[in-house]
Amino acid sequence: MKIAILSRNPRLYSTRRLVEAAQSRGHEVVVLDVLRCYMNVTANKPEVHYNGKEITGVDAVIPRIGASVTFYGTAVLRQFEMMGTFPLNESVAISRSRDKLRSLQLMSRKGVDMPVTGFAHKPGDTKDLLKMVGGTPVVIKLLEGTQGIGVVLAETPKAAESVVEAFMGLKANILIQEFIKEAGGADIRCFVVGDRVVAAMKRQGAEGEFRSNLHRGGSATLTKLTAKERATAIKAAKTMGLNVAGVDLLRSARGPVVMEVNSSPGLEGIETATSLDIASMQIEFIEKHLERTVNRSSLTKTRGKG
Repeated sequence: MKIAILSRNPRLYSTRRLVEAAQSRGHEVVVLDVLRCYMNVTANKPEVHYNGKEITGVDAVIPRIGASVTFYGTAVLRQFEMMGTFPLNESVAISRSRDKLRSLQLMSRKGVDMPVTGFAHKPGDTKDLLKMVGGTPVVIKLLEGTQGIGVVLAETPKAAESVVEAFMGLKANILIQEFIKEAGGADIRCFVVGDRVVAAMKRQGAEGEFRSNLHRGGSATLTKLTAKERATAIKAAKTMGLNVAGVDLLRSARGPVVMEVNSSPGLEGIETATSLDIASMQIEFIEKHLERTVNRSSLTKTRGKG
């Protein structure tokens, strides 16, 4: 089987691990910088080219598309889909999960619990907006922020109004969410592959830091999930349409609430914390899917002859 990995940097831990896992299982792997791919968009024979050559014979593609290149990255992925290549995560599912507001609205419609959230661009009444989400303290986020950047904890109404005014000055869309104090600056990253949670870790923010991102000095440890947490993570991933997802939960007094669903979850933190070979689990998922597809195709042909 030939697998293409869309990644801007082949030296990244997650990319290296996926290459190692695929090669150890006997597959051919090619790593493509998604921004250097270019396409022939045609009804007859859609093509992807790279470094002057057409990319052919790819059975599956693993998208490791960073948030900053979502538009072009998903366009390249769609092109592979048009060529009949199996995507580990579909382009439309990635686009859903990257749009924070859309993802929250979809989860809301499916009954997935999340922090009470307000959305605004230029609120006419900031006090009413704060009241709508239960009052301070609140977490205020830039809609386009990643890895904890553009996320502020406002503990008083005055502080919240000042932050909202500052973000409004940037002409930015903002999310205002209730602060889950009982989470204690920690969240749970659930790694979903297919229809099960294959690993989970607790991420604890650094001293005095309410954000638990590992990029911001947080630490990760193995954790055990409840049945409800497991079901919530799987439902959130399914709602986005993702085969592989990192679902971030907070443990609130009313049960697990979903903060975010990540379509390109990193492997380093969770493989280190759990000592599990999650890269190989993703390759195995691809193998099983393609095997089922081949078997269905063979069965259809056999029935057609009969």
